[in-house]
Amino acid sequence: METEKLYYADPFLTDFTATVLDCQPGKNGYLITLDRTAFYPEGGGQPADHGVLDGAAVTDVHEKNGVILHNVDRSVEIGKTVTGVIDWGRRFDHMQQHSGEHICSGLICERFHCDNVGFHMGADIVTIDFNADIPWEELLEIEAQANQYIYEDHPIDIQFHRGAELDAIDYRSKKPLEGDVRIVTFPGADCCACCGTHVLRSGQVGLVKFLSVQKFREGVRIELLCGKRALEYLSKTWEQAKAIGQRLSVKPVDSEAAVERLEGELANLKLRCAQLEESVFESMAKEQAGKGNVLLFQPAMRPDSVRRLMDAVSKTCGGLAAVFAGEEGHYAYALGRADGQDISPLVKAMNTALHGRGGGRNGFAQGSVEAERSAIESFFKENGYGICN
Repeated sequence: METEKLYYADPFLTDFTATVLDCQPGKNGYLITLDRTAFYPEGGGQPADHGVLDGAAVTDVHEKNGVILHNVDRSVEIGKTVTGVIDWGRRFDHMQQHSGEHICSGLICERFHCDNVGFHMGADIVTIDFNADIPWEELLEIEAQANQYIYEDHPIDIQFHRGAELDAIDYRSKKPLEGDVRIVTFPGADCCACCGTHVLRSGQVGLVKFLSVQKFREGVRIELLCGKRALEYLSKTWEQAKAIGQRLSVKPVDSEAAVERLEGELANLKLRCAQLEESVFESMAKEQAGKGNVLLFQPAMRPDSVRRLMDAVSKTCGGLAAVFAGEEGHYAYALGRADGQDISPLVKAMNTALHGRGGGRNGFAQGSVEAERSAIESFFKENGYGICN
């Protein structure tokens, strides 16, 4: 016997009574069958309801051949009349996300003459996929249109249709359907075959907010939030904007300009640092002129700085220039010879002896080692390099 679906008759029903028809052990607790239920089973991209059934926690709900199975954490007596209570916060969130997605998808498909080819309602983000290229600027226009539709508080129409009656309806569907088909209509925005739970009026969606659009397969994937999720996201974003504004001593709406100013200042400082660094490296290279093989230890530097110091020294020392920058136990290195002589055997042996990684070619190598300074110095001496520090 198929389970009576109370969630279709009243999606706002939060508690109900029913008779237990069956209770069998499952993989994660027990599977209970009722004569009727308000618990929505996972389907159509919408997650299952959670809640409580006769004191037992309902952790999952799914449908099989018209029978709805409730996954609970303990057994319930067959034949018993039980009370079920829906986790309303979870259900209403799903209704807001699902209805908001319908409104947006309908408007997008109408404007861009495309198809909705994917829908996923995650715990945090909703994603919808379309087989068309949709620019962000035009997507924001859809967002404004969707929110206007929500503000107008349109009634939602949900009915089952079949046969010729169904054929006469222009509705969205990802696959051919037969028999009784549930058509969810948002007048003026969308008409779609759907098995999920929805709000009764568009105003109950609250609002929609698009977060991003990116290339996905042959079209795009859009991330969005609806209802309370969108409100919480915007509230959190605003608090972060206020905090950033306070640190920059500007109003939140002026944060972008302030950050651009800081980026310019940072770029100038980086250029100045590079110029000063270059001057220091030239002086160090002069100090090592004609000394042959040179081993230098420096405080931690960026990898490109380590290489530039090595390059400068290798051009003057007349031998191998080995620069190690970091602290005891971990050093970044750059090794090289101005004459291009192959140093790969040395680098390979060094990486093995000093727990290093890295390499190079044409008289140059760069990487890192996990070793103490004394171990590094010993390695070069033991391998026949008359190192001058």
